[in-house]
Amino acid sequence: MNGKKDSIEISIPTNKPDSESSVKCSMSKVWCIWKEDEVIFGLKAGLSVVVVSLLALFKAPYHVFGTNIIWAIITAIIVFEYTVGATFNRGFNRALGSLLAGILAIAVVHIALWCGSVAQPIIIGLSIFFVASIASMLRIWPWLVQYEYGFRAIQISYCMIIISGYRMGNPIKSMVDRWYSIAIGGIISVCVNVFVYPMWAGDQLHNDLVKCFDSLADSLQECVKKYLEERSQHKSEFITSNGMDEILGELPYERCQGNLVNSGPKFEMLANSAKWEPPHGRFLQFLYPWSQYLKVAAVLRHCAYEVMALDTILHSEIQAPYNLRILFESEIKEVSNEVADLIRILGRDISSMKWSLKNSHVKRVHSATKRLQHSVQLHSYLLLKTTSEEDSEITTDLLPRMRALESTEALSLVNFTSSIIEFVARVDYLVEEVDRLSKMAKFKHDGQ
Repeated sequence: MNGKKDSIEISIPTNKPDSESSVKCSMSKVWCIWKEDEVIFGLKAGLSVVVVSLLALFKAPYHVFGTNIIWAIITAIIVFEYTVGATFNRGFNRALGSLLAGILAIAVVHIALWCGSVAQPIIIGLSIFFVASIASMLRIWPWLVQYEYGFRAIQISYCMIIISGYRMGNPIKSMVDRWYSIAIGGIISVCVNVFVYPMWAGDQLHNDLVKCFDSLADSLQECVKKYLEERSQHKSEFITSNGMDEILGELPYERCQGNLVNSGPKFEMLANSAKWEPPHGRFLQFLYPWSQYLKVAAVLRHCAYEVMALDTILHSEIQAPYNLRILFESEIKEVSNEVADLIRILGRDISSMKWSLKNSHVKRVHSATKRLQHSVQLHSYLLLKTTSEEDSEITTDLLPRMRALESTEALSLVNFTSSIIEFVARVDYLVEEVDRLSKMAKFKHDGQ
């Protein structure tokens, strides 16, 4: 009886805090979700559609616009995008496409009317075929991809205007009604996106690029730190089958890979959207050099590739002996720390939009790299050392295999140091691109 009572007394208090903690956890998750920009974007999109729909719900504006207001609602839904620049881009494409389609449709309708009633449907049908075919071919060309939605708007608007104009006999009125409806929906979408919690593509591109600098520096230092740690050579934790999946989930390059290596399409999309945005916030310069951000990001990705190469060496099956790796510990750490500090300084300069002299930092990085190269050359005899032939315990058949294994283990250390030196060479290009960005964007000098 006592045992049962004890079990009941223990189970009751443990269940209460679990339920309370689960409720608190779920509430915190809901609160975190509602703080996300995606939710704000959805609320803004709903607000823009509601504002346009009010023109159809109230009698006074409905008598003015009529049933054409449905095109304004459709435009508000289609044009509204996540960032302000993308909304401007899509709105411009839709307006220009509809305008060009309307002008072309009016011209074709008048030509068809001159040709008589028999030729009218044939001419209009052929024009629809050619316009749809040419627009479809143009919108898949690589250099016209950014205007893809504009060509779609041409196809839709041309078909609607020319057919309604042919049947109703007034294509000019159809074009005007459609165009001002599109203008209403586009203007309302742009105003909501700009004045209600605006999400600027330029700000997002700027902040994401700055984060990449810190991610790259942290990944490099973590790779070096793990490489210089003492590990078991005969049963390495990096090649055990039961722990491989867990270890791969904690690889230092994965953060770098997520932020940098796979960021090319995202950065390009943000840069294209940022070009459409008006001067705002800290980016008050007209024709701001957003394309230079892509060049800086490209050099960062090449540096990240070298970090991935370091991580591959770190997790390879054949490793240099710890007593051999420890000989170059101070030089390797010095190079990695100096170059990581330089990368963070470059990121801080972009973040604060200030230009600072980096000659002293670059010189320290080059000096540390030269010391590492000199140390490798000084201890090259250790890297080429093979098993002694006087060892009586090793048979003649096994001796060549032992020599090859020791040589391969030493080469892994040479590959690691070479990758670090190559990383430094790529950082030199990074410094040049950041300096070029600071001049093009007119960063203030540090101290001003």
